[in-house]
Amino acid sequence: MIVIGITGGIGSGKTTVTNLFQAHGIVVVDADVIAREVVEPGSPLLAHIAEYFAKHYNTDLLDTSGQLIRSKLREIIFADNSAKQWLNEHMHPAIRDEILSQLKAAKSPYVMLSAPLLLENGLDKLCQRVLVIDIPEALQLERTQQRDGVAQSQIEAIIAAQMSREERLIKADDIIDNSRDTQSLTPQVEHLHQQYLSLV
Repeated sequence: MIVIGITGGIGSGKTTVTNLFQAHGIVVVDADVIAREVVEPGSPLLAHIAEYFAKHYNTDLLDTSGQLIRSKLREIIFADNSAKQWLNEHMHPAIRDEILSQLKAAKSPYVMLSAPLLLENGLDKLCQRVLVIDIPEALQLERTQQRDGVAQSQIEAIIAAQMSREERLIKADDIIDNSRDTQSLTPQVEHLHQQYLSLV
């Protein structure tokens, strides 16, 4: 199975691009979606995380319906590196197992693995090619603020935690420029889709 890794900084438009590939019948395995699924209410992993943060940070991370309060968790791990490390050590194996299982089950000519931290977390080792969605940092800030309505400082912290734009571009096999409007994406996706089919 040919796996194309797709990544880009926050607000780069990964979902818009993967939707266009899905319109061609390509299966997209989304690490962000999987990261939410492994901590669904009632999952053993969520119980373990909630217990750890209650004990060490005196914080209740679950709302009344048993859902993870992501904003609270994000606040802690951005302020405390050891909390982030602990969380990653427990989340990553669970996410990786589910990614592998979904890639194996995919029934399209090739499959895409979408992950914001594809390169940072070494998930590119599962891929034959890496596709980077590229936009300038100023545009990342602008689009993310419009989409999420969060403070600029929080977006800047996320950008700083991700690989730099330059590093990402060096590691890319293919690049889609998303600095213009959505219409400009269609021919770029069409071209790469044909290229990926030829690899199969």
